[in-house]
Amino acid sequence: MSVVDPPAGVDADGWVMGIRRCPSPHCDPRPDGMPIELLVIHNISLPPGEFTGEAIADLFLGRLDCDAHPYYERLRGVRVSAHFLVRRDGRAVQFVACGQRAWHAGESRWRDRTRCNDFSIGIELEGTDEVPFTDAQYATLNLLVGRLRAVYPIVDITGHSDIAPGRKTDPGPCFEWGRVSGWPPRP
Repeated sequence: MSVVDPPAGVDADGWVMGIRRCPSPHCDPRPDGMPIELLVIHNISLPPGEFTGEAIADLFLGRLDCDAHPYYERLRGVRVSAHFLVRRDGRAVQFVACGQRAWHAGESRWRDRTRCNDFSIGIELEGTDEVPFTDAQYATLNLLVGRLRAVYPIVDITGHSDIAPGRKTDPGPCFEWGRVSGWPPRP
Protein backbone atom coordinates (compact mmCIF):
# COMPACT_ATOMS: atom_id res chain seq x y z
CA MET A 1 0.00 0.00 0.00
CA SER A 2 1.26 3.46 -0.72
CA VAL A 3 -0.12 6.53 0.96
CA VAL A 4 -2.02 7.41 -2.21
CA ASP A 5 -3.85 4.07 -2.07
CA PRO A 6 -5.84 4.16 1.18
CA PRO A 7 -7.18 0.97 2.71
CA ALA A 8 -10.50 0.17 1.06
CA GLY A 9 -12.05 -1.75 3.92
CA VAL A 10 -11.64 -4.61 6.34
CA ASP A 11 -12.94 -8.10 5.57
CA ALA A 12 -14.78 -10.31 8.06
CA ASP A 13 -11.53 -11.94 9.27
CA GLY A 14 -9.80 -8.61 9.80
CA TRP A 15 -7.60 -8.35 6.72
CA VAL A 16 -7.41 -4.76 5.48
CA MET A 17 -8.03 -4.68 1.76
CA GLY A 18 -5.40 -2.93 -0.33
CA ILE A 19 -2.53 -3.91 1.97
CA ARG A 20 0.04 -6.59 1.17
CA ARG A 21 -0.61 -9.73 3.24
CA CYS A 22 2.14 -11.94 4.62
CA PRO A 23 0.38 -14.30 7.06
CA SER A 24 2.50 -15.01 10.13
CA PRO A 25 2.37 -18.32 11.99
CA HIS A 26 2.96 -16.33 15.21
CA CYS A 27 -0.64 -15.72 16.19
CA ASP A 28 -3.57 -17.49 17.76
CA PRO A 29 -7.28 -16.95 18.41
CA ARG A 30 -8.41 -14.11 20.63
CA PRO A 31 -10.43 -15.11 23.70
CA ASP A 32 -14.09 -15.66 22.81
CA GLY A 33 -16.11 -12.47 22.78
CA MET A 34 -13.04 -10.24 23.32
CA PRO A 35 -13.57 -6.83 21.67
CA ILE A 36 -10.63 -5.03 20.07
CA GLU A 37 -10.35 -1.84 22.12
CA LEU A 38 -6.70 -0.78 21.97
CA LEU A 39 -4.15 0.16 19.31
CA VAL A 40 -0.51 -0.24 20.35
CA ILE A 41 2.17 1.66 18.43
CA HIS A 42 5.66 0.15 18.28
CA ASN A 43 8.92 0.77 16.44
CA ILE A 44 11.30 -1.81 15.03
CA SER A 45 14.37 -1.98 12.85
CA LEU A 46 16.56 -4.97 12.06
CA PRO A 47 19.41 -4.80 12.50
CA PRO A 48 18.90 -1.88 14.89
CA GLY A 49 19.08 1.45 13.07
CA GLU A 50 18.94 -0.07 9.57
CA PHE A 51 15.88 0.49 7.42
CA THR A 52 16.36 -1.78 4.42
CA GLY A 53 15.85 -5.44 3.70
CA GLU A 54 13.33 -8.01 4.80
CA ALA A 55 14.62 -8.91 8.27
CA ILE A 56 11.52 -7.57 10.06
CA ALA A 57 9.22 -9.59 7.83
CA ASP A 58 11.47 -12.61 8.22
CA LEU A 59 11.27 -12.27 12.03
CA PHE A 60 7.48 -12.02 11.99
CA LEU A 61 7.25 -14.96 9.58
CA GLY A 62 9.55 -17.18 11.65
CA ARG A 63 12.25 -17.41 9.02
CA LEU A 64 14.92 -14.96 10.21
CA ASP A 65 18.42 -16.30 9.53
CA CYS A 66 19.94 -15.75 12.96
CA ASP A 67 23.42 -16.32 11.53
CA ALA A 68 23.08 -13.44 9.03
CA HIS A 69 23.95 -10.67 11.54
CA PRO A 70 25.51 -10.76 15.02
CA TYR A 71 22.49 -8.97 16.55
CA TYR A 72 20.12 -11.67 15.33
CA GLU A 73 21.59 -14.29 17.66
CA ARG A 74 19.55 -12.81 20.51
CA LEU A 75 16.42 -13.39 18.42
CA ARG A 76 17.02 -17.11 17.94
CA GLY A 77 13.84 -18.95 18.89
CA VAL A 78 11.83 -15.74 19.38
CA ARG A 79 8.26 -15.99 18.13
CA VAL A 80 6.78 -12.54 17.65
CA SER A 81 4.47 -10.75 15.25
CA ALA A 82 2.39 -7.64 14.82
CA HIS A 83 -0.76 -7.03 12.88
CA PHE A 84 0.85 -4.32 10.72
CA LEU A 85 4.24 -2.95 9.72
CA VAL A 86 4.50 0.51 8.19
CA ARG A 87 7.78 0.89 6.28
CA ARG A 88 9.73 4.19 6.05
CA ASP A 89 8.21 4.93 2.63
CA GLY A 90 4.67 4.45 3.96
CA ARG A 91 4.08 1.00 2.46
CA ALA A 92 2.14 -1.24 4.83
CA VAL A 93 2.24 -5.00 5.28
CA GLN A 94 -0.29 -6.98 7.32
CA PHE A 95 1.02 -10.09 9.07
CA VAL A 96 -1.94 -11.08 11.26
CA ALA A 97 -5.65 -10.66 10.64
CA CYS A 98 -7.19 -8.30 13.18
CA GLY A 99 -9.55 -11.06 14.28
CA GLN A 100 -6.52 -13.02 15.49
CA ARG A 101 -4.20 -12.27 18.41
CA ALA A 102 -0.74 -11.15 17.25
CA TRP A 103 2.19 -11.61 19.62
CA HIS A 104 3.39 -8.00 19.87
CA ALA A 105 2.82 -6.77 23.42
CA GLY A 106 4.35 -9.46 25.63
CA GLU A 107 3.85 -9.04 29.35
CA SER A 108 1.69 -5.94 29.46
CA ARG A 109 -0.93 -3.91 31.28
CA TRP A 110 -3.25 -1.12 30.13
CA ARG A 111 -5.32 0.59 32.78
CA ASP A 112 -6.67 -2.28 34.92
CA ARG A 113 -6.22 -5.01 32.30
CA THR A 114 -3.32 -7.38 31.62
CA ARG A 115 -2.54 -9.45 28.52
CA CYS A 116 -2.93 -6.60 26.04
CA ASN A 117 -2.50 -8.94 23.07
CA ASP A 118 -5.98 -10.26 23.88
CA PHE A 119 -7.73 -6.95 23.11
CA SER A 120 -5.30 -4.93 20.98
CA ILE A 121 -3.98 -4.45 17.47
CA GLY A 122 -0.23 -3.92 17.13
CA ILE A 123 1.13 -1.48 14.56
CA GLU A 124 4.91 -1.48 14.06
CA LEU A 125 6.55 1.55 12.48
CA GLU A 126 9.93 0.88 10.90
CA GLY A 127 12.21 3.07 12.98
CA THR A 128 14.01 3.60 16.25
CA ASP A 129 13.60 5.70 19.37
CA GLU A 130 16.29 8.09 18.06
CA VAL A 131 15.15 8.78 14.47
CA PRO A 132 12.05 10.80 13.53
CA PHE A 133 9.37 8.91 11.64
CA THR A 134 8.53 9.94 8.07
CA ASP A 135 5.59 11.93 6.76
CA ALA A 136 4.64 8.86 4.70
CA GLN A 137 4.53 6.73 7.85
CA TYR A 138 2.22 9.17 9.63
CA ALA A 139 -0.03 9.34 6.56
CA THR A 140 -0.34 5.56 6.37
CA LEU A 141 -0.72 5.23 10.14
CA ASN A 142 -3.59 7.73 10.06
CA LEU A 143 -5.30 5.83 7.25
CA LEU A 144 -5.00 2.62 9.25
CA VAL A 145 -6.21 4.19 12.48
CA GLY A 146 -9.24 5.64 10.71
CA ARG A 147 -10.12 2.39 9.00
CA LEU A 148 -9.66 0.31 12.17
CA ARG A 149 -11.68 2.73 14.31
CA ALA A 150 -14.51 2.50 11.76
CA VAL A 151 -14.70 -1.28 12.24
CA TYR A 152 -13.63 -2.03 15.83
CA PRO A 153 -14.70 -0.49 19.17
CA ILE A 154 -11.26 1.05 19.76
CA VAL A 155 -11.24 3.37 22.75
CA ASP A 156 -7.50 3.96 23.26
CA ILE A 157 -4.24 4.27 21.39
CA THR A 158 -0.94 4.03 23.21
CA GLY A 159 2.69 3.09 22.87
CA HIS A 160 4.43 -0.15 23.74
CA SER A 161 6.30 1.77 26.44
CA ASP A 162 2.97 2.62 28.11
CA ILE A 163 1.80 -0.98 28.38
CA ALA A 164 5.23 -2.40 29.30
CA PRO A 165 6.93 0.41 31.26
CA GLY A 166 10.51 -0.27 32.24
CA ARG A 167 10.66 -3.11 29.71
CA LYS A 168 9.97 -1.26 26.45
CA THR A 169 10.68 2.27 25.20
CA ASP A 170 8.95 2.33 21.81
CA PRO A 171 7.61 4.09 19.89
CA GLY A 172 10.06 6.46 21.58
CA PRO A 173 10.55 10.19 22.01
CA CYS A 174 10.69 10.86 18.26
CA PHE A 175 7.11 9.66 17.78
CA GLU A 176 4.83 12.70 17.46
CA TRP A 177 1.54 11.77 19.10
CA GLY A 178 -0.01 15.03 17.89
CA ARG A 179 0.30 13.79 14.31
CA VAL A 180 -2.17 10.96 14.88
CA SER A 181 -5.26 12.49 13.24
CA GLY A 182 -8.54 12.78 15.05
CA TRP A 183 -7.26 11.29 18.22
CA PRO A 184 -7.49 13.08 21.56
CA PRO A 185 -4.33 13.51 23.61
CA ARG A 186 -3.22 10.37 25.37
CA PRO A 187 -4.44 10.09 28.98
